[in-house]
Amino acid sequence: MRLLGTMRINDMDNLEIGGCDAVILAKKYGTPLYVFDTALIRERCASYTKTFKSSKTETEVIYASKAFLTLAMCRLIDEAGLSLDVVSGGELFTAMKANFPPERLYFHGNGKTVEELITALQYNVGTIVVDNEFEIEMLQYLCAELDKRVKVLLRVNPGIEAHTHAYIQTANNDSKFGVSIFSENIYELIKSIHESYYLDLRGFHYHIGSQILDHNSFVKAIESMVEFIDKVRTDSGYETKELNMGGGFGVYYSEHDNDLDIEQTLTAMVEAVETECKTRRFPIPKLLIEPGRSIVANAGTTLYKVTATKETYGGRKFIFVDGGMTDNPRTALYDAIYEAALANRMKDETDTTFTIGGKCCESGDILIKSIQLPYPKQNDILAVASTGAYNYSMASNYNRIRKPAVVFVENGKSKVVVKRETYEDILRNDL
Repeated sequence: MRLLGTMRINDMDNLEIGGCDAVILAKKYGTPLYVFDTALIRERCASYTKTFKSSKTETEVIYASKAFLTLAMCRLIDEAGLSLDVVSGGELFTAMKANFPPERLYFHGNGKTVEELITALQYNVGTIVVDNEFEIEMLQYLCAELDKRVKVLLRVNPGIEAHTHAYIQTANNDSKFGVSIFSENIYELIKSIHESYYLDLRGFHYHIGSQILDHNSFVKAIESMVEFIDKVRTDSGYETKELNMGGGFGVYYSEHDNDLDIEQTLTAMVEAVETECKTRRFPIPKLLIEPGRSIVANAGTTLYKVTATKETYGGRKFIFVDGGMTDNPRTALYDAIYEAALANRMKDETDTTFTIGGKCCESGDILIKSIQLPYPKQNDILAVASTGAYNYSMASNYNRIRKPAVVFVENGKSKVVVKRETYEDILRNDL
């Protein structure tokens, strides 16, 4: 298992994260347990704000909160100076309760409800990213009712098929997100928003997918988008003020992944916009990006207790742990591949191939399909790395299993930021 962030092997041959012994964390807080290396999160935030710069225009880094969001995470992102992207009433409510500055909030989503839009307007959310004509009409009506004027970006689809899993491509021609830049009525739609008294059209948003490890996909999308906003200017006279290029920056999960050089990618993106705009002779719009996974994925580690081992008649060796697809559904959903280690036996020889199975009554509840580990003993602690993104946020109560606690670690100190669920919590809304 690659050691990421502040991970190291201590004198006890145990895994250490943020100066905290993983075995002690598991004993103190129980398992499964989400552990977040906050120093690595801060480092990633600082890297984005430092690198995503242009001498010719403004830039802004927005954290895509769907990757991982809690009150504590909101506060950390605020301290780091990033803005925040929310996609639901629940994420918006979390930001509000954390007193996140509303002017730095971006409200996304292709199916916003009337209730969510009213809440966003009442909280004075800085920008609403509108997805379709129906939503635009609804938002104008609500703004008139509430006597509000709001900044908007129109989400568009540039028709780029990024090299990633089909389920996390978001810009092919049949995507549910945004309005295609090739749609016959898009210019009329842009004109109607621009002429609206209640909607201040700032520009456009696009996002081509997630876990993209080839920076050429980002550059190709920029070329298509700059050509499009040039056509918008020619057709309607509208000058794009902001261009939000989304996120999707891939991260290391296992040896199967090529490392995406974030600094090189961001530099190439900015240079591509500057070059394209110069060629077409129009002002460079403000540039925005929305990293999520790449800020938190490698900062998260999930700790489990080994409950049993078994060899099947077919010869497969299983390690069973006290968690599974309820705290990490990504293997079942996307065939995600993870690295792991026995946190209390980090230097033992990894000489046996295992499948890591979860405790759910579901044959698809597999955390890792094939991995080399030492032969485990009951109550050994399994650490699965790079579980910071889309694990806690996608966790469920399937089989009425309780959701794990979340702990932040840094400089040898640990702090619970989300309590472990109790069985009473699961029954709380039952009648």
